[in-house]
Amino acid sequence: MEFSLEKKEWDFYKDQLSGLDNRFALLEYIKLHSRLNIFVINIDNFSNINNAYGYVVGDEILLEIAKRLQLLKQQNAKLFRFDGDEFVFIVNDFFNFRELKEFSESIISFFNQTEIELEHDNIIVKISVTIGVAMGNGIITLNHAAAAVHEARLYKKSSYKIFETKSAYAKKQQENIYWINKIRGAIEEEKLIGFFQPIKNLHTGNIEKFECLARIDDDGGLVSPIRFMEACKMTGTLSLITRRIVTNAFSVFSGTDYEFSINITSNDINLGYLEEFLLLNSKKYNIDPSRVVLELLEDIVTLTESNMLEQINSLRKKGFKIALDDFGVENSNFSRLLELNPDYLKIDGIFIKDILENEKSELIVETIVHLCKKRGIQIIAEYIHNEAVLHKIKEMGIDYAQGYYIGEPKESIE
Repeated sequence: MEFSLEKKEWDFYKDQLSGLDNRFALLEYIKLHSRLNIFVINIDNFSNINNAYGYVVGDEILLEIAKRLQLLKQQNAKLFRFDGDEFVFIVNDFFNFRELKEFSESIISFFNQTEIELEHDNIIVKISVTIGVAMGNGIITLNHAAAAVHEARLYKKSSYKIFETKSAYAKKQQENIYWINKIRGAIEEEKLIGFFQPIKNLHTGNIEKFECLARIDDDGGLVSPIRFMEACKMTGTLSLITRRIVTNAFSVFSGTDYEFSINITSNDINLGYLEEFLLLNSKKYNIDPSRVVLELLEDIVTLTESNMLEQINSLRKKGFKIALDDFGVENSNFSRLLELNPDYLKIDGIFIKDILENEKSELIVETIVHLCKKRGIQIIAEYIHNEAVLHKIKEMGIDYAQGYYIGEPKESIE
C-alpha cells in the first residue's frame, strides 16, 4: 500500500511477521478501490500445526506460506495477511467466472504439490488451503468472500467457493443476522414468551407434566426455537433464553402440583451457572427440585467432558430429574443412555409419527422400550397426533404421551 507516513504509522499497516500489508491496510485498500475480486485464503487445520509444533514453528510456517503466496501473486494483484492463518488476494482488473476459477484452482494445486520444510527442525509439513471468492465493491465483498470459505468447508476442504447471493448458505446467514437482531430485541422488550405443552400419564390417563417451551413474539406472530436457535448459538444468548424460561416456569408452576421440564443446552452446562440458578428459583417459588425435569438436548448427550457428567450428577443429587430428549437420532446412542441413566427418555417424534406404517420405526421403538424397562427409565413418546398412534404406544408399554393430540403448547396451563 502506498502511504506517505511516519514509521510508526507505517508499522500500523504492516504485519510484523510476514512484512505484508495487514488487515488495516486491507480495509483501507477496499475503501479506495472499486470493482474488486477478493480471494480469502484460509490454511486448513492450521491449529493442528500450532498444537503439534508450538507457535514459534507455526509462525515460521506462516512466513513460508506468505513467501509462496508472493510467488503466486499476479502482477495486478495485492496480497494481505488478513488474520492469523488467513491471507487475502485482491485483483482490481475485471475477472470473468472462468478466470476466478482458474486463479483459485492454481493456488490450491500449487499447495497440494508443495511441502514446507524447516531444515533446522527437520520438520516437513504438507499444506492445503480453502478459498472463498467474491466480486463487488466495498467491505461487503470481503464479508461475502469470508462466507464463501465457510460454505466451501461444509462440503470439502482444499477447495474453493465463489459467493452466490442466492445460495442456501447465504440465505441462512442472512436469516441468522435477522434473528440475531430479533432475539436481542425480544429479550430487551420482554417478547420472549413461555409456552407449555401437556404430557399425559398413560397409566392413569391424567395430565401430570408440562414441557416449557420458548416462543418469540414477532410482530404478532409466534416463532418457535427451530427458527432462531442457530442465531442464539452465534450470539451467545442461549443462556439468556434458558434463564428467562426457567424464571417464567417456576413462577407459573408455583402453587401447583405439576412436574415441568425445561430444555438445557451445552451452553448452559459449560457456563456453570445452572445449579445455583435453579436452586435459587426453587427457594424463591417454593418448588421442590423433584418436580423439575431437565431435558438434555442432543448437543449435551454427545459431550464427553467429565465436567458435564459431574454437573448432571450434582443436579440429580440436589433432587432435579434428568431426561434425554430426541433419543434415537443423530449421535444419541445406548452407551450414553447407560452412562447418564436418566429418569426419563423422550423418543424422537421421527419414529412415532409413522410407527403405524413403518416396521423399522416400530422395531427401534420396541428396542428402546425394552432397554428402558430393564433400566427403570420411564419413557415419553412425542408427536402423538391421533388416537391410533396413542393406542399403539400405550400397547407397547410407553409411560407418557406428548403431542398435539394430547394438547397444543399454550401460554397458560389451565
